[in-house]
Amino acid sequence: FKEEGLFSELSHQEGNFTLDHEEPEPLQIYQGQEEVRHIQIKEEEKQLCISQDEDHLNTDLTTRTTPFSCKTCGKSYYDKSGLTYHMRTHTGEKPFSCTICGKSYCDRSGLTYHMRSHTGERPFSCKICGKSYCDRTGLTNHMRSHTGEKPHSCEICGKSFSLKSLLLVHRRTHTGEKPFRCITCEKRFSYKSLLTVHMRIHTGRKPFSCVICKKGLSDKKSLINHMRTHTGEKPFSCSICGKGYITKNCLLYHMRTHTGEKPFACPTCGKCYGEKSGLTYHMTTHTGERRFSCVICEKGFKNRYDLKRHMRTHAGKMPVCHVKI
Repeated sequence: FKEEGLFSELSHQEGNFTLDHEEPEPLQIYQGQEEVRHIQIKEEEKQLCISQDEDHLNTDLTTRTTPFSCKTCGKSYYDKSGLTYHMRTHTGEKPFSCTICGKSYCDRSGLTYHMRSHTGERPFSCKICGKSYCDRTGLTNHMRSHTGEKPHSCEICGKSFSLKSLLLVHRRTHTGEKPFRCITCEKRFSYKSLLTVHMRIHTGRKPFSCVICKKGLSDKKSLINHMRTHTGEKPFSCSICGKGYITKNCLLYHMRTHTGEKPFACPTCGKCYGEKSGLTYHMTTHTGERRFSCVICEKGFKNRYDLKRHMRTHAGKMPVCHVKI
């Protein structure tokens, strides 16, 4: 009777509770079943809590505002610390300094990653080839060399890149932007690496030496190309005549002898050339410029070949013609 009274009360409270008048079969609980059911209930409760937490989090993210705005560029942040870090991109402030080499960073994480260059610590390893990196970003970028993923696409030509930095550099081929300027001659470059190599023209620094003839080169690429003069390697072949070349640029210049292409035009007289060096030399006929000077008598010449020929007059090495006229 207590059970009937309880069911009647529940039926009255819920309004839609019905009772089956048939006698229910007795519930049989096998060994271990009660424990399993207990675990299932706990798991369901856990999933419910997670679901509720996720709903709460999603609500927070959608309703959360970004009240901290940069007065310089207008970019907004959720908290004051985010804005503080961002402001350093405008002010140039770098309060975190390396105690070993003195290099500074705008945030602590940047300094942490840098310190690994001194300690040699590389905690992030590739599971495919074993190569390790000092930060997770380096590993993520490396993994794309295995997967072939190129998530950053040029909106102009559609070319894709594995790194955003490579895309930013590529865009300069469309915009013509050359943000890196030589402080000596004012020449500008699209890439910092090109400026670094160019500066060696002024400084005379040649850090790459040939192990065979000891000749010094200003960059690694020039050294690789130079080594081919010793090995005889000519990896770039003409598809028309089969002639081989040491560098890709040499092949491109050669191909113009077949195509007749002359992309370098003189702005003064309109004469065209297949190579930029040809145009540069031609321009001296208009400007009268003599870029190559003798270090002994200071006489000027239009090209390097004429200067070398002239230098023999000082060294007593002028070629003598033995043909009698």
